[in-house]
Amino acid sequence: MTSAQQTAPYVANPGWFSRAESWLDSKGKAAWIAAMVLGFIFFWPVGLALLFYMIWSNRMFSKSCRKSMKSNSFTAMKSSGNAAFDAYKAETLRRLQDEQENFEAFLARLREAKDKAEFDQFMEERANAAQDSRDDQANA
Repeated sequence: MTSAQQTAPYVANPGWFSRAESWLDSKGKAAWIAAMVLGFIFFWPVGLALLFYMIWSNRMFSKSCRKSMKSNSFTAMKSSGNAAFDAYKAETLRRLQDEQENFEAFLARLREAKDKAEFDQFMEERANAAQDSRDDQANA
């Protein structure tokens, strides 16, 4: 085994299902619908399985099959090639992250204040009930 083969990342050979899915995605939604109709014509459980798969994977309702395969989390970190834009994007993402953290901290303080108010109300009702109980025993 050569050193290039040893250092190269392992890429699994995709199975027939993955290859078929990629091929249908490259052809678009019409190919998925055609495969489903042919599945119903030749053997109805295959058509039904394709229908359920299309609904489950959102291929039935998305505008494009290829769009559902794209991951937005990786495209946000990818460099555009323009250093000024990349610096602006990094600063904007950092600012948005700070705003999100501040908002989450605000929500936590709000929840704590609500919990404290509910607890104080409970303790006040409990103290009032105990006082009423003592008053009833004293009057009896």
